[in-house]
Amino acid sequence: MDKIHAAILGASGYTGSELIRLLDRHPRFRLVHLAAHSHAGKQAGDVLPGLHDKLAALQLVHIDDPLPDDCQLVFAALPHGAAARTVARVLETGCRVIDLSADFRHQSPETYRQAYGTDHPYPHLLHTAIYGLTEWSRQRLPEARLVANPGCYPTSMLLPLIPLIRAGVLDEAPIIVDAKSGASGAGRSAKVELLFCELNESCRAYGLPRHRHSWEMEEWLAHFGGQPLRVRFVPHILPMNRGMLTTLHLSGRDASSWRDILQQNYANEPFVRLLPEGNLPSTASVAGSNRCDIGLSPLDNDECVVISCIDNLLKGAAGQAIQNANVMFGLDETCGLPDLPCWP
Repeated sequence: MDKIHAAILGASGYTGSELIRLLDRHPRFRLVHLAAHSHAGKQAGDVLPGLHDKLAALQLVHIDDPLPDDCQLVFAALPHGAAARTVARVLETGCRVIDLSADFRHQSPETYRQAYGTDHPYPHLLHTAIYGLTEWSRQRLPEARLVANPGCYPTSMLLPLIPLIRAGVLDEAPIIVDAKSGASGAGRSAKVELLFCELNESCRAYGLPRHRHSWEMEEWLAHFGGQPLRVRFVPHILPMNRGMLTTLHLSGRDASSWRDILQQNYANEPFVRLLPEGNLPSTASVAGSNRCDIGLSPLDNDECVVISCIDNLLKGAAGQAIQNANVMFGLDETCGLPDLPCWP
């Protein structure tokens, strides 16, 4: 069976290294090109520990170096702001692209400007991108040339919220999103606030008064749910490597029915698991998997706490990207993706 040839741009970061790990074991994809920026010219094994001999010997080329002629799919794991130019260049070669930055997650230049404080360099491409929240976008993915992989925070809140909004059970009060992530979500670049002594035994909020993912959350809640809602989103960073726990404080009506609504929507989804009544998810229970675990705790008939957990590097980034790639190329959606976590 012919392999699908793939490239990773931004291979030396945490998301890039997860893509390498997952694609190396994938039965249908073959890595033919690894590119980095500051590490260009080095062997992959000198930058990414733990690679086996064949991968370790690959040379990291520069981001702007030409792609192999036989490349069919590019995973762009570059910082937002830097990705757009590279993605536009790759699209001109005819390759399909899954962009893991935020550069194509918005449908309008105005929303992008509000979220990121600058004009988009390729506004004409925004409407061509498919927002790759796989469970809600899979019908459009097979024909996609450009897929915008969702952010990890939006993924963790959109999956439990979309069915509830579509069912019309939430009121119009702002949705409170209290989310906590491991340090890998901040990337691999050296930053003072991520030094061990700064991060260890501490928890801090950041991105206030309005984190840039708030615009992404609101835009796609309205798109998939059909109802515009205001989001009060506060992210926090925890002294752990990976994992994301998102707590949603919701009000509406008939909260005792919300479990059934989620069950009806996700009963046949391979990577969304609704926990039994009385159980709540934890980051350890999804670490290393491409799964989103969801738990509910109704407070009364009008209020409910909904908690979702994902691995921010998998379902929140590299895992969801490969889930999208599987659908794009007509493969089994679960192909090459871990369902079980690493335990302990």
